[in-house]
Amino acid sequence: MSANLDVAPQPLFDRIGGEAAVGAAVDLFYQKVLKDPLLIPFFEGKDMAKQNAKLNMFMTAAFGGPVKYSGKTMTAAHAEAVKNGLADEHFDRVAWHLQTTLGDLKVPQGIVEEVMGVVGTTREAVLGRAE
Repeated sequence: MSANLDVAPQPLFDRIGGEAAVGAAVDLFYQKVLKDPLLIPFFEGKDMAKQNAKLNMFMTAAFGGPVKYSGKTMTAAHAEAVKNGLADEHFDRVAWHLQTTLGDLKVPQGIVEEVMGVVGTTREAVLGRAE
């Protein structure tokens, strides 16, 4: 007789490769974003080391890692960018850069889809349309 055990799935953070993988993804992602003429204006004058650390912390928390995100809300964090014209086309381009980054890092397609699902849930808040 075999026991049917309900085992909780590993958090996305662990399945993606943990801290090292998230760090590598954030680094490569920002390399891509900072070469994109559509997105560069939103990062001019920004402290990219600080941006990198914030995104690392956010992604770790969002993917179920061992960090509690304590930064601004998505709406507050992007309010200045929204005032400067941040729109769906920019969100889509950022998401595309993240997806291609994960592909470049050989993240399995199922995990990429899961990550992109998490990203999709932030659209309304990032663009200042969430309540």
